[in-house]
Amino acid sequence: MTSPSLTLIVSTYNNPRALDRVLGSVAAGTRMPDELVVCDDGSGPETRALIEQWTGRASFPVIHAWQEDKGFRKGRALNLSLARSKSDYVVLLDGDCIPGRRFVEDHVRLAEPGYFVQGRRAFIAEQAVPDFLDGKTGLVSLALRGQLGGLFKAIRWPRPVIKVNCEMRGIIGCNLGIWRRDFEEINGFDESYEGWGIGDDSDVGARLYHKGLQRKFVYGRALVYHLNHPCLSREHVETNAGKLQQTIDSGKIRCDRGLSQHTDSHV
Repeated sequence: MTSPSLTLIVSTYNNPRALDRVLGSVAAGTRMPDELVVCDDGSGPETRALIEQWTGRASFPVIHAWQEDKGFRKGRALNLSLARSKSDYVVLLDGDCIPGRRFVEDHVRLAEPGYFVQGRRAFIAEQAVPDFLDGKTGLVSLALRGQLGGLFKAIRWPRPVIKVNCEMRGIIGCNLGIWRRDFEEINGFDESYEGWGIGDDSDVGARLYHKGLQRKFVYGRALVYHLNHPCLSREHVETNAGKLQQTIDSGKIRCDRGLSQHTDSHV
């Protein structure tokens, strides 16, 4: 199969220091994305200035998909970013997750019709994040000091471990690869979800399963290192969990408030 074109969507909100490290890691990778969309949920001018710098120096197109800050609206921001993207295949990455050198290359190789891909994350301890971003410490040193969690997920093994299933456990909207046509057929993210936590990521996975896709749950490829931070408010978790269960029980494929609201406007 011919390798698909790939859009990398990086979500961010007022964290330019981490975003700069993410973009630098992408630019140093073994395979460039065909385009990179910064999915911005309302960041201020420092983030905008950083993205403008990268637009001028990156070897791949960098697109800034920004929306006004009206609270946590990541699902809508992702739909806006999807509407701006042009590639066959889309990979989602959070702006506090540093990709490995072969991250994009691995996702291109893992892409297969009839599947979506869920990669894993290792975790850099919160107290070690400043030194890591400053380049004062590296991954090996963090591992030796016990400040790198999920070591099995931190190593690129000679051969990947891939579990093919239709389980809900472990679906997260970071390190997630989905064919654009599948995103379009399920109408993207459901914007009726509110706040951080259980919700729109898992809802996407459930509707992809309803469409007939299976998941590749991948270890040892597409490595990502999460910069740990304090948890956000979980006030909407219970309500969102109820909405998710409704989606699972209904068997529906398309959401009502989704990508189609933005595909003509390209806001």
